[in-house]
Amino acid sequence: MVLRLLQLLLLGILTLVFMKEGIRFCHECNSFDGFQCRVPMKHCWKFNIFSKNNRSCTTEHYYYYHRVTGRYFYHYTRLSCKVCEEGMVQVFHDLLKETHCCTDKPLCNTGHDIAEKSVLYGEDKYTSIHDDIPEN
Repeated sequence: MVLRLLQLLLLGILTLVFMKEGIRFCHECNSFDGFQCRVPMKHCWKFNIFSKNNRSCTTEHYYYYHRVTGRYFYHYTRLSCKVCEEGMVQVFHDLLKETHCCTDKPLCNTGHDIAEKSVLYGEDKYTSIHDDIPEN
């Protein structure tokens, strides 16, 4: 009897783990410059069934305040599997954080959703003027 219950429990856990909608995979990078990850890109995962707030991959864009022009300029992006709450937050007096949440598909937080980055005319949206910079 106990063995049968253990088998059913393991079957339920394996079904949950290997379901297509049960797990969300996301990109993870702490130093994304808007075009590529400056450190080796990792992947993270989380369960996609418990909470509506926990079903998303997180993209956090950081902007710094330039005192001379009085504008915020893009600084870097962080990609993660953290619980996402979309919006803008003033982290410090000169640092602004903008958070995007994506739930449409796995690995949807690519970091390429910055509106102000320079893209070459006639190329796809992932080709930029900074692609000729050699990697270390």
